[in-house]
Amino acid sequence: GGRYRLIDFPLSNMVNSNIRTVGLITPYMYRSLMDHIGVGKEWDLDLKIGGLYILPGSTYGLKSSHGKYLIRDLIQNKPFLERGGLERVVVCDASKLFNINFEDVDKAHVESGRDITLIYKKGVFVEGDKELYLDISSRDRVSDIVTGPNKEGNIFLDAFIINLDLLLKIIDWYEHMSYMDLMDVLSQHLADFNIGAYRFNGYIGVVNDLKSYMESSSDLLREDVRKLLFNQDKPILTKVQDSPPAKYMEGSKVTSSLIASGCIIEGTVENSIIFREVHVGKNAVIRNSVLMQHCEIAENVELENIICDKYVTIKPNVRLAASKDSPMAISKRERI
Repeated sequence: GGRYRLIDFPLSNMVNSNIRTVGLITPYMYRSLMDHIGVGKEWDLDLKIGGLYILPGSTYGLKSSHGKYLIRDLIQNKPFLERGGLERVVVCDASKLFNINFEDVDKAHVESGRDITLIYKKGVFVEGDKELYLDISSRDRVSDIVTGPNKEGNIFLDAFIINLDLLLKIIDWYEHMSYMDLMDVLSQHLADFNIGAYRFNGYIGVVNDLKSYMESSSDLLREDVRKLLFNQDKPILTKVQDSPPAKYMEGSKVTSSLIASGCIIEGTVENSIIFREVHVGKNAVIRNSVLMQHCEIAENVELENIICDKYVTIKPNVRLAASKDSPMAISKRERI
């Protein structure tokens, strides 16, 4: 969206739901993440009591491609869970874009008496086996967890509430099978655990590859999506950077695009998202693309269906084009 990162959405959802103790389990390569998050000041999580805790993540891989919650990560951070003194835990991944109030989910969870409540959205069909879907029986009970779309398209939003005592028991039970993912454990115990489902009706964006990233980015060009995702009463918070407004030079042309602060636009931008401090040179044409921070696009360049990571430089007269279904990504600090 020109200024946000995926991690901003779950963090903001938690803060907007009055959750004030948040543990962030880091990936193996986390330097850039820490540079963005800091001590959690932008999310009001720089607190003396509670606040943001940076937790170690596993350096080992997952058993399955759709895995999100490695048991090994939970084992490593069991003391964090035990010290909280709370009854329930909200767990959320950062691969989905949505704006939700977890207090509503928690209320439904408590009233239902469930052990676990999985959050889903109906009618979403994502190709392949990278996403989990829920089969839901009567009274909103989860009867199966499957990979790939089911008939109703009940996509799991990688977010749920679980009773802490059950989570600690699972950690103990699977201590010697730490390579497993928590969702695989839940799939094996559908008859043993009381697992319910909570239906979310707002907008969701799915990000699991380049194509889905471009699709979710393109969604943000729609006003109806922006109104649902960037609710003023529940704002999505991010790291603040003080930059001057974007500058549009004589001869520039911008249509159906998001242009962040600090940009200088001399060429043409169509259906694209331009992050902070990007320079688009004279007679350059950017279509259906995403340019991240500090990219330098020279004169007479043409880009279509391209994702440029930060600090990419495109030299004069270069033309790069890809298909909508298979966008091209240019790595950080590349010079082409």
